[in-house]
Amino acid sequence: MYSMHAGDILTNRVRLTPDREAIYDYQNNKRYTYRQFNERVNRAANFLTNKLGIKKGDRVTLYAHNCMAYLDILYAVGKIGAIISPLNWRLTVPELVYIANDSTPSVIFLGPEWVENYKELRKETKIKHVVALEKAQYAGAFDYDTELELASPEEPQRPADLNEDDIYCIMYTSGTTGRPKGAMLPHRQFLWNCINLPGCWGLTEKDVTIIFLPLFHAGGLFAYLTPLLYVGGRFTLLRSFDADLTLELIEQEKCTVILGVPTIYQMWYDSPAFKKADLSSMNYFNVGGAPIPKPLMEKWIKEKNIYFRQGFGLTEVGPNCFAMTNEESRIKLGSFGKPIFHSEVKLVDKEGKEVPVGEAGEITIKGPHVCLGYWNNPEATRKTIINGWFHTGDMARRDEDGFLYIAGRSKEMIISGGENIYCAEVEAVFNDHEAVQSSALIGKPHEKWGEIGLLIVKLKPGCKATKEELVEFSKKTLAKYKIPREIEFIDEMPFNTFGKIEKQKLKKMYNAIENVA
Repeated sequence: MYSMHAGDILTNRVRLTPDREAIYDYQNNKRYTYRQFNERVNRAANFLTNKLGIKKGDRVTLYAHNCMAYLDILYAVGKIGAIISPLNWRLTVPELVYIANDSTPSVIFLGPEWVENYKELRKETKIKHVVALEKAQYAGAFDYDTELELASPEEPQRPADLNEDDIYCIMYTSGTTGRPKGAMLPHRQFLWNCINLPGCWGLTEKDVTIIFLPLFHAGGLFAYLTPLLYVGGRFTLLRSFDADLTLELIEQEKCTVILGVPTIYQMWYDSPAFKKADLSSMNYFNVGGAPIPKPLMEKWIKEKNIYFRQGFGLTEVGPNCFAMTNEESRIKLGSFGKPIFHSEVKLVDKEGKEVPVGEAGEITIKGPHVCLGYWNNPEATRKTIINGWFHTGDMARRDEDGFLYIAGRSKEMIISGGENIYCAEVEAVFNDHEAVQSSALIGKPHEKWGEIGLLIVKLKPGCKATKEELVEFSKKTLAKYKIPREIEFIDEMPFNTFGKIEKQKLKKMYNAIENVA
């Protein structure tokens, strides 16, 4: 029986198009064919197994900006059955300590910018091996470039029992209770994402993109990177996002598809380079991370005559579970499309019954692209995956033509610049301040970021605290992007009869009503 694991994806692509360009590493001004990239991956895999003793099921982490090593390790772990679990460098050290102790990686690939942070992280974690990237200076670390040269470029031996339900990746998502959850993404999700995206979004070997979203995000790793390498396309790898540079590269590299969050589209629009940017090679732009404001979308369409395809996905089920054509994207402006080919979607009420056309229901998804659950968290898994259906916590409505539109969120969450900020996590931190009696985080519409966090605070009787003091207090625990952009004090917090804060009242009081497509 043919195995459906993802360990042979790159190897098989090399068999078909070995000398076609696959990756342009912009930072180092170097281009790689599929054969050259696969040799790097093989060397990385052989280094992991032969030098570090990494075996099937062992976790491998990276704490680094986008770089070729990220791509090497992503495909290398697939070949040897290990598990990649990258660290989000936007998080604070205490947040990373929890994640590292939960996933217990055997090796960390460390970028130069994060050496000092890792020294703090190291005090509270036990990671056996450190591999230095880009000449990072860390005592006792292996040098990646040196080890890559020494390792064999031959294909590594695949584990005999490697199968589609083996974990390929653990990606941590913020938890509504304040603790991140490690989504276990199996080999089949990796593979079916590569099958679904080209088939439903029209990706071919002629497509070209730029990868600038952080590779610790599912969007960075799986939205276009892996599907394009599957079909034989190519991409430019950037260390990070730069508005002017990416507009220049779209023209230079003749890009055809691009994924960005709404904040990025605003930054592009505000860039001096936008007016003269030649986007004629583009087939469509894909929007993910959050709903894009309709006025911004209309400006782009009017000034550049481009197509916007709104997407919807989650780490747990894949970066895009819906699709539409260019023509449909104009007619159904604001919709994120219909379910992809190898997938089932239901909109359900609180009792789990499907809702009628036009009514809002929770998006539930079933298919081979759904994750296995959460690492070390069977309770969260049971609550989220019910009879094979993944409950997203997001609400949508379906029109008479089968197109879906976001209707709100059943989970309390703010999406700012494409980053998920869970209200309960932020509120828990501020409620720990000695002067705070209660707090409520709400989303406030923002032209650049889509939403920003507005924290409403009720102080304890007789206590004092300034906005600046509260922000400084939160910096010890929260990542920068999670810290509320605005703080307001209130004399009395509105509670309902069940003792819960009435956030809808707060939104009306502070003009924080959403206004998106």
